[in-house]
Amino acid sequence: MGLVGVIDWRTGFEISFSVFYLLGIAFATWFVGKFYGFTMAALSVIVWQAGDFAAGARYSSVFVPIWNVLILAGFYSIAVLLVSNLRASQKQLEEKVRLRTESLTREIAERERLEKEVIEISEREQRRIGHDLHDGLCQHWAATAMAGQVLNEKLAARSMPEAADAVEIVKLAQNGISLTRDLAHGISAAGMEPEGLVTALHDLAGNSSKMFKVRCVFECEETPTIEDTAAATHLYRIAQEAVHNAIRHGKPGQIVIGLASRKDRVELTIEDDGAGLPEEWQKHRGLGTRIMAHRATMIGGEFSIEPNPTGGTFVKCSVPRSKS
Repeated sequence: MGLVGVIDWRTGFEISFSVFYLLGIAFATWFVGKFYGFTMAALSVIVWQAGDFAAGARYSSVFVPIWNVLILAGFYSIAVLLVSNLRASQKQLEEKVRLRTESLTREIAERERLEKEVIEISEREQRRIGHDLHDGLCQHWAATAMAGQVLNEKLAARSMPEAADAVEIVKLAQNGISLTRDLAHGISAAGMEPEGLVTALHDLAGNSSKMFKVRCVFECEETPTIEDTAAATHLYRIAQEAVHNAIRHGKPGQIVIGLASRKDRVELTIEDDGAGLPEEWQKHRGLGTRIMAHRATMIGGEFSIEPNPTGGTFVKCSVPRSKS
């Protein structure tokens, strides 16, 4: 205000600088408050009129400067009110944004908590089903095999040709035991130890080859170390879901599961030579893909799925070796 007043005085009373006082008034109102803005407006009017008198301004009537002062004071007062209301509106908007941000943050945290809880419930249910398969269905198959063996012995003792059929029943029951155990192991693999990830992925490749009649191999140059048990479990589930997705949708001839060390991270890859991803796959990601991405996020990993340059699909998940 002082600087504008000096310039106003040096340029004479014939050139008006009254509008430039608004800069100081606006700053005072915006950053300090309405009362300080009115104070600056009053001082600006005084400085402006004093500068004109000092520059040699003469009026035909005493009412002329009074009128000018009142008009300018009213103009400045309106400016103060407008800036003050604008500042108040901005504060209200900022408060609404802050409250909405806090609400969204709580909603996101609650959604993540619920998603984590759903996955944990799913893991518990899978373990329960795996145990039921192993302890229940496997025992049933074993009893069937024993009954078939007893029947075979009875028929053989009588030299009846149906004894060969009983032998086939025993073989089928034994195959059922093997398949059920493999299925139970794949379902209840949650909670594995970190060092057991390599073994679990190797078994996943072998079981997938046997059950789905597709060539599935596991490649691991060196045994990576993962300190976090949860990370090992989630990596196994991601590999399991990626393999099943490839078999269901891609109809591949070969699936390659890879596990490798990359500096301070462990990288899991699943590559197939199937039909690949459908058009607009990025806009319409399936539930399995979203679950894999969420699992990676839960353990601080980076997840990606993209078309394989040589055909098929390429899935990658990279996680830190340790929780830190």
